[in-house]
Amino acid sequence: MTAPTDTTERPGRKLGLFAAIALVVGNMIGSGVFLLPASLAPFGWNAVFGWLVTIAGTLVLAWLLAVLTRALPAARDPMGFVEEGFGEVAAFLVAWIYWVSVWTAVVSIAVAAISYLSAFVPWIGTTPMAPALCSIALVWAMTLINLRGVHAAGNFQILTVVLKTLPLLAVIVVAAIVLGDGSAEIRPYEPATINGTDLRGAAALTLFALLGFECASLAAAQVENPEVNVPRATMWGTALTGLIYLLVCSAVALMLPEAEAVASPAPLASFVARYWSAEAASLVTVFAIISCVGAINGWVLMQGELPRNMAMRRMLPAWFARTDARGTPLQALIASSVIATLCLLINASRSMQAIYEFVLLLSTSAALWLYLACALAAWRLRIARVVALPGAVYAVWTLWGAGWEASGWSLVLMLAGLPLYWWARRG
Repeated sequence: MTAPTDTTERPGRKLGLFAAIALVVGNMIGSGVFLLPASLAPFGWNAVFGWLVTIAGTLVLAWLLAVLTRALPAARDPMGFVEEGFGEVAAFLVAWIYWVSVWTAVVSIAVAAISYLSAFVPWIGTTPMAPALCSIALVWAMTLINLRGVHAAGNFQILTVVLKTLPLLAVIVVAAIVLGDGSAEIRPYEPATINGTDLRGAAALTLFALLGFECASLAAAQVENPEVNVPRATMWGTALTGLIYLLVCSAVALMLPEAEAVASPAPLASFVARYWSAEAASLVTVFAIISCVGAINGWVLMQGELPRNMAMRRMLPAWFARTDARGTPLQALIASSVIATLCLLINASRSMQAIYEFVLLLSTSAALWLYLACALAAWRLRIARVVALPGAVYAVWTLWGAGWEASGWSLVLMLAGLPLYWWARRG
């Protein structure tokens, strides 16, 4: 395995266990739980089973990353695991396409935040280019926070994680109350409606909401005592987020009328307005914006760390590895945010929902290549084979469910990075 070229101690404070868990939970709880019920409503009970499959598959992959972190401490992160199993070129390909998934995640979550903001500022949704321009402004605001250093970004992440869980707990409590007193009921379960096509489609959408369980592993260089804290943050964060998502999204998708859920730009707020009050719904919308902002903050941190780590392995030009006095990869952060900006401008003509759903599937497909490669590397290295094979099967199945367009584009974008890799190696 090619060792990182920069062996100096990183300046600045690192993330403790709680901050690492906040990074995982904060990156996972973003736009998905607040917007996905609208996309999942047509799937009915297939969406519930899709969540169960996705949570199980994600926990398998999270446990696999935890085992690999303990078994291969010198590898440092998922790129290193793939390099141990298949060599440097394979490691570059999955790292490159994962970087694509990171800045597409930033794009989709920014769009979701602006979608919720449009409930208070209606002209955003009706003015051409306004959603894209507002999303760009939000991305750069979070970039400025991250330019202050990882500790500042970590503190901001902890604050937003605490705030964003409040409306989710409120939805769970409201659903339990109205179901308990008989004032609401869920959509009837009809076994005949359960089918493989809808199940795969729902699972592909739900996986986007759980992307981010690998963030502690990818940012291991910025975590204190990573051999212990990274596996704990990965497993605890994934299990907690999966449970919250299952309860919240299932309640909204099955208790709101399908037509209302599909048409709503803020389905959680619509749920609270229907079963509680309009004032509480407005408050949920505010917390939804906070949730998205916190998730963007965490993903912007990742879009700086990932190219920096790749450059330290000579997979990208050394320019990406340069840091300032705080240890912040200034060039990598700015370059990633510029790419996210271009992506938003290219898709500016689409509606907010259309931008969100396409970029969602593209980001999911791009991340799946990393999960698949890590599972296959574990199998080849004879590490945790009992979960490596199911993890690989789950990744392939979800790639299929994401559809040929998104998965095909992710493969094309993966191969498109090879010229930059060869350039970096020549340099």
